[in-house]
Amino acid sequence: MRYPEKSFNLAANNGKTHPSSPVPEFPVGLSASHEPDEKLPQVDGGPAAWRFLFAIFVMEALQWGFAFNYGVFQNYYFEHEPFRGNPSLSIVGTVATGGFYLGAPIMTPLVKRWPRWQKPMVWIGWALMVLGLVGASFATTVPVLIATQGVIYTTGITIMYWPMLSMQNEWFVAKRGLAFGTTTAATGVSGLAMPFALAALLDKYGYATTLRAFAVTLVAVTGPFLPLIKGRLPASRAIATTKTDMSFMTNHLFYFFAAAVLLQGLGYFFPTLYLPSYAEALGYRPTIGALLLALFSLAQVFGQIGVGYMSDNKVSVRTLALVLPSVSGTAVVTLWGLGHSLPPLIIFSLVYGLSAGSYIVLWARMGMQLGDDQTVALTTFGAFAFLKGVGNVITGPVGAGLMVSGTRVQAYGLEKYKWVVVYCGTCMFASSTLIAVLFLKTQVAKRRWD
Repeated sequence: MRYPEKSFNLAANNGKTHPSSPVPEFPVGLSASHEPDEKLPQVDGGPAAWRFLFAIFVMEALQWGFAFNYGVFQNYYFEHEPFRGNPSLSIVGTVATGGFYLGAPIMTPLVKRWPRWQKPMVWIGWALMVLGLVGASFATTVPVLIATQGVIYTTGITIMYWPMLSMQNEWFVAKRGLAFGTTTAATGVSGLAMPFALAALLDKYGYATTLRAFAVTLVAVTGPFLPLIKGRLPASRAIATTKTDMSFMTNHLFYFFAAAVLLQGLGYFFPTLYLPSYAEALGYRPTIGALLLALFSLAQVFGQIGVGYMSDNKVSVRTLALVLPSVSGTAVVTLWGLGHSLPPLIIFSLVYGLSAGSYIVLWARMGMQLGDDQTVALTTFGAFAFLKGVGNVITGPVGAGLMVSGTRVQAYGLEKYKWVVVYCGTCMFASSTLIAVLFLKTQVAKRRWD
């Protein structure tokens, strides 16, 4: 049986800091006083677990692949009637992605409180996604697009995702990092082809037909996998986990992790938002911008699976949380800021995808360091998602404020993007600095204990 890393709590004990005792990680839904039920499917492996993981992979590849490629639709909408030139089109994309992150504090309590409804939630969310796509295909105004492709679609993802995450935590404990890295990598896999496919369909058939075609694809491809998406524990067993152990709120680790996640999220979205226009400012065709994003997605796939595997196999989550933003920040201020040709931008896309794109995988292990109960993992993951959502929502307004008028090709960040580059790099370095402070704090606590 594996044990989580020791954490040093600043609890008062005659003025001294002492290490907390390691707590064994029991399978989700069980406590130390329960023995595993032999009738339950195997945890961390076995046919049922891998079928579940594959079903989640397929689902996330399509649902998130579509949401994260709204930029393709935005470019089309902006250039064609009936939405031509409407400045409010960006709201659709903000709602489609940011709404999910910000909805975490609402969904996590519901998933914990009513575990019997987790599977119905998956089906309801799936139906809402399809409804949002079909509804958007009939839209002729931006408010209707916001309501359908934005609100309804992201509501469907949000209702569907959190029950699936709860189920995944039941199936995978010791291999939770690898499992989460695999499912999040699905977005990167779809990102390799989906932007090009959507752009081709929009150019040939228009937005209405493209949206309806994707709705049909979603039903045909993901529908057969819905029966495989189910929890490992019977609902009657899961009921015992509805009360959350909130003791993690007194653990200084939670606040270090939360602040690091927030800072990383504040900078994370800028390269994927501005790389295409950055490449165009250098004189490259729009397809080069799409290529850079595809390379980011490719690197993200390997990064997320690799980081997930490492977090399960002896590499400290704190070490990874220190190294990944440091690499991301270095790539931002050098390769991107000094990138005046295609080769450094290609290298930047790959490095940033490997490092920044895989950071989200650490959330699962961060939660496990804060408690061995399933509800703690789900609650902390929801908190981290909300914090990243803050970064997602403010990226557009902050980026607009940081942009400089005029472009000088040989200037840092092409002059126009220099403060965007500086801001993004600063956020990454600040995130890693917090974890460095945590390392120092832990070392001081160890010396005091010794």
